[in-house]
Amino acid sequence: MENEEKQMTGEESLRVITDMINKTRVSVAQVSFHLLLWGWLIFACSLSEFLLWKYSGWANSWYVWFAVIAGVLVSFIYGFAKGKGERIFTYGTKIYVWTWIAFFWATVVFFIIFPLETGSAGKYMLLIAGIPLLISGVILNFRPMMWGAGAFWVLALVAHFGGETVSGLAMPAAMIIGYLIPGYLLRKRGSHDTFQGA
Repeated sequence: MENEEKQMTGEESLRVITDMINKTRVSVAQVSFHLLLWGWLIFACSLSEFLLWKYSGWANSWYVWFAVIAGVLVSFIYGFAKGKGERIFTYGTKIYVWTWIAFFWATVVFFIIFPLETGSAGKYMLLIAGIPLLISGVILNFRPMMWGAGAFWVLALVAHFGGETVSGLAMPAAMIIGYLIPGYLLRKRGSHDTFQGA
C-alpha cells in the first residue's frame, strides 16, 4: 500500500515550527515587572517588620504587610492592561499567569487559616512561593529563577532552624536572590519583549 502522507515543504515545516515557538512565548516585560514589584515590596515589608520588632519592640510590626494590598492592586491593573494589549495569549503565558493566580489564592487561604500575626509564617510562604517561581523559570527556561526557587526552599529551612534573628532575615535574603536578581536580569534581556520558553 502506497504511503499517502503528504510530505511538508520546507516553508510549511518552518511555519509549523514558528507557530509552536510563538505558542510558548511569554512577555519578559510582564515577568520582570512583577518580579521587581513583588521583590522590592516583600523585601521592604519583611525587613521593616524585622527591624521594627527587633529594635523598637513593637508587637504589631506585622502591620507593615498591609502594603501588600496595594501591590495586589498594582499587579492586577498592570497585568490586565498588558494582557489586553497582547495579540496572542500563548500557552506559555497562560500557564505562567494561572500558576501565579493559584499561588495568590493559596496565599489568601493560607492567611485565613494561619493568621499573619503569629510571626512564623515566613518560612511557610517561602516554601509555597518557591513552586510558582520554579514553574515560571521552567516556562521561561531561565535558570536564575529556578535557582531562586531553590534558594527559597533552603532559606525556609534556615528560617525554621536559625533562631529568631536569622529567621527574620531569611525573607529579605530570599527576595534578593529569588525575585530581584532574576527580575533585573530579565529586564536586561527585555529589549526583545518576549522570552522563549523551554
